[in-house]
Amino acid sequence: MAGSTFKTNPIDLIELLEDCHRGKLQLPDFQRSWVWDEDRIKSLIASISRAFPVGALMTLDTGGEVNFKPRPVEGAPAEAKNVAPQSLLLDGQQRMTSLYQVTLRGKVVETVTPKNKKVKRWFYIDIRKALDPTVDREEAIVGVPEDRIIRTDFGREVVLDLSAPEGGYAALMYPLIQVFDWDRWQDGFDQYWRGDEHEVMRETFRAFKRQVMENFKSYRVPVISLDRSTSKEAVCVVFEKVNTGGKALDAFELVTAMYAAEGHELRKDWYGDDEHRGRHRRFVDTLRPADSEAGIIAGVSNTDFLQAISLFYTRERRREAERAGKTGKELPAVIGNRQALLNLPLAAYKQYEKTVEHGFVQAAKFLHMLHIYRIFDLPYQSQIVPLAAIIADIGDAWDHEANRAKLVRWYWNGVFGELYGSAVESRIARDFMEVARWLQGGPEPSTVSEVIFRADRLKTMRMRLSAAYKGVNALLMKEGAQDFRSGQKFDHTVFFGENVDIHHIFPQDWCKKQGIKSAIYDSIINKTPLSFRTNRIVGGVAPSEYLAKLEKGDKQTPAIERERLDGYLRSHLIDPAILRRDDFEAFMADRQKRLLGLIEQATGKAAYTGEVPEEGVDVGVDEESVEADMIIVS
Repeated sequence: MAGSTFKTNPIDLIELLEDCHRGKLQLPDFQRSWVWDEDRIKSLIASISRAFPVGALMTLDTGGEVNFKPRPVEGAPAEAKNVAPQSLLLDGQQRMTSLYQVTLRGKVVETVTPKNKKVKRWFYIDIRKALDPTVDREEAIVGVPEDRIIRTDFGREVVLDLSAPEGGYAALMYPLIQVFDWDRWQDGFDQYWRGDEHEVMRETFRAFKRQVMENFKSYRVPVISLDRSTSKEAVCVVFEKVNTGGKALDAFELVTAMYAAEGHELRKDWYGDDEHRGRHRRFVDTLRPADSEAGIIAGVSNTDFLQAISLFYTRERRREAERAGKTGKELPAVIGNRQALLNLPLAAYKQYEKTVEHGFVQAAKFLHMLHIYRIFDLPYQSQIVPLAAIIADIGDAWDHEANRAKLVRWYWNGVFGELYGSAVESRIARDFMEVARWLQGGPEPSTVSEVIFRADRLKTMRMRLSAAYKGVNALLMKEGAQDFRSGQKFDHTVFFGENVDIHHIFPQDWCKKQGIKSAIYDSIINKTPLSFRTNRIVGGVAPSEYLAKLEKGDKQTPAIERERLDGYLRSHLIDPAILRRDDFEAFMADRQKRLLGLIEQATGKAAYTGEVPEEGVDVGVDEESVEADMIIVS
């Protein structure tokens, strides 16, 4: 008689983690290594701390037809390798490895920052933030360096010192490595805050235990367990399913369902119908070139739009509370996270939708003003949300010179500070509030005040995925760079008409023949915007050779006077004399300094040129990157 080969059981999280530690639960040896980044770890921990579901695991009992070679989860003790596992984890490796390394292993965790740097982190929970219902729980999960000291000002100022337990007691920072065994930590905490005058602090920790830490101890994970009779074919099908991510139900779909109950068709607003263009289509068509499929704000999603509306709605709620005399923690937060979207009333949506749509359209004009014309060249999609909300808020005042200059400075600090790469919800809300105050004469927003660009970052900007890489290209066009061949500046018409893109100044083929590594010649220092036809002339020859071609001209291209061509080169921050003698090393050193000046002008502050290296190591660093560090000046 046929029967099911699997069962689903909820299992205590601590039991699963201990099984990983002892080697009872291992991985099939072909599973990829653990690669979760710091922000995803924080998000996972935040969900567990609130007793939110993080998805089911799937295991396969060992000893059956399917006999995979096992290996322990990363970080498990060496003796775990000698244990014959009872089951293998088919789905959930990264979640379980993250939780094991952060909570049970007792050693520093190797992870990756949003800037793709390998770092070592200890993870803590900020007790005050975890107990504050107005604070997003992910903000309460803090990663600190291996020495447990957070520093700013390039290591000169200590912001938080958790190197001794007393530092955690004083700052109310709880170490996640003790989340399942808090008695000893609490004994130390109570001793540190002994005395009747500190009863409030001791009660704060007791509340934290009840509201947060008990969630870890009682957390249960649904586990789909395939028994050992499961066939090879069935296991293959399972892997196809669990490794092909389906689209999760997002906030827009949930809000759509809620609004439908009140008779409003949110999907029709966004997608339109046979008779009306929806908002998405209007965004796609905004500033869309005639021969292009989409304009610069075509990538704005329906949840981006709801997020911007939520900023207005939650700010108004905060203002109402202020008018009612409330202060401090009584004031609701200005937010645009998932929960805020799910709490967005239909009336608020209708109140702000036109204002916010106008803000996004004006944001497209702002980006074109900065010579950012294509989604492909957009540094950060996520930064459009606060940009559109800020512009929508101040209306036509954004176009006044003083306001526009501040907006431009804020935008470039976000780009060159690489602040909008991940975990951006709190920054979006903060910028929405702080930039508006700044425009009215208030203090600089944190996005401006916090950023100091590192001079050595230019060396590692080699890929279009880098927001700062795209930013340099746009700045060069904004500053009046002229095409080597035509002498035209790269306005909107020329950009699309001449098929402008980022190209090498010392061509790749020439660099390869000189034995120069790609990690060096692919840097943004050796790249600049050029038209397609000009790049064809540049070809793979030495700069002195292609400059001579341009000066001589041919049937298609008139001759260019030497002085005029030198002027074109200077508009790209290139020293003509250095380029003409094909001196690659001198060129790289000189142009690095010139580009640095351009970035300093855009951000409004001096770059950091000191010797304190940036924390972490570039992921995938190799000998080419090391050579780049040796050749390009600091």
